[in-house]
Amino acid sequence: MEIEFNTASFKDFENVDGLDAWKRASLFQNYLNYLDNNGRLNYRLISSSGCGPEMNILTKDHPKARKMVSFVSNDYLGFTQHPEIKAAVIASIKEFGSGAGASPAIGGQFSYHEDLEQKIAAFFGRGSAIIYTTGYTANSATLMSLLQKEDIAIVDMAVHASVYEGCQLTNMKVFLHNRLDLLERTLKLSRDAYRTKMVIVDGVYSQDGDIAPLDKILELCRHYGAYLAVDDAHGVGVVGNTGRGAMEMFEIIQEADIITGTFSKTFGNVGGYVIASPELINFLKYQSRQHLFSATSTPAAAGIIRGIELLDEEPQWKDLLWENINHFKNGLDSLGFDTGPTQSAIIPIKIGDASLTAQMAAMLMKAGIYTNPIIYPAVSKKNARIRTSVMATHTKEQLDQALNAFEDAGKKLGIIHKDPLK
Repeated sequence: MEIEFNTASFKDFENVDGLDAWKRASLFQNYLNYLDNNGRLNYRLISSSGCGPEMNILTKDHPKARKMVSFVSNDYLGFTQHPEIKAAVIASIKEFGSGAGASPAIGGQFSYHEDLEQKIAAFFGRGSAIIYTTGYTANSATLMSLLQKEDIAIVDMAVHASVYEGCQLTNMKVFLHNRLDLLERTLKLSRDAYRTKMVIVDGVYSQDGDIAPLDKILELCRHYGAYLAVDDAHGVGVVGNTGRGAMEMFEIIQEADIITGTFSKTFGNVGGYVIASPELINFLKYQSRQHLFSATSTPAAAGIIRGIELLDEEPQWKDLLWENINHFKNGLDSLGFDTGPTQSAIIPIKIGDASLTAQMAAMLMKAGIYTNPIIYPAVSKKNARIRTSVMATHTKEQLDQALNAFEDAGKKLGIIHKDPLK
């Protein structure tokens, strides 16, 4: 099988006819070399600084790390650098050491784990939670444990890859993004055909930054006897009156059957959580293999507890974030870029053509703007874009520097007109 590198994507190398794993890896290395030699490999770039609105990035064409304005971090409120969270992490490590040393069931459950589970459950006004080492695992492990061959997952096509992985042991039907008519049709057809019916959606979607109509989705679930699971990894801390995400916007926090999320974005750490009924949470604690047989989170997780508290104690961070979101999005829109239906800190600059998207990313990098080009299979082949994440700690000067770089690159590539007002 011939693979044309100029039009290929990572997905083309998942399985290649006639090539064993080692030969496939060798072919893929040749593809990476091709991307690198053509200035299209700006993934896995090394930073010599912590995540923030500016990062020191090492690139192939510069012998030393360069300071760049960064739009690649989901640290929306800047909490990875908050001094009180850092202090909480340091204090916990001094008390407990650097690691947990075991899985939760056989000696790795410490008081800070209990405190964190209680804190995140209370944050949503619920009673029970389980924590995982990553948000990815929170989704995949939970769904693998709950849904078997007699059940069905009904999934919005734009959900995170972790949801797709978690549904490998069950039946799955995918409906077009936010198309409630197609969701209802699938619910009707599934009503009497499966034991457990679970609708799985995001609160805020990670590529377009748009929001699911959770109130209407919940209504359909209740009407057709299905459970509702909501992953609001990108909504918590960003949307909702008090930062409790899309479920707060639609007032369904108490009604959602399963809430999943991550500590790696708003809360400035790493890890995931699942919130549900006490019975279901206890089931997961003893039936979820990725929890039961994996070492648990380190004492640094104590910093998450302080982060949860600060979300309420210091609401100015969310206010600053939205000032920056509006400033940056309005600037991009006025230049003539397509930012889609975003309603969050995720602002996509939709280009469509993968080659143009790669060229723009390279031009932005040269201008000192660090962004992520998103192409197939993360999005459809005709929906390539530059994905940006805005932070509360971006300055207006940094945002304007990025807008100038986008304008320059957009005009040179013919993505926007010379005069966007005409």
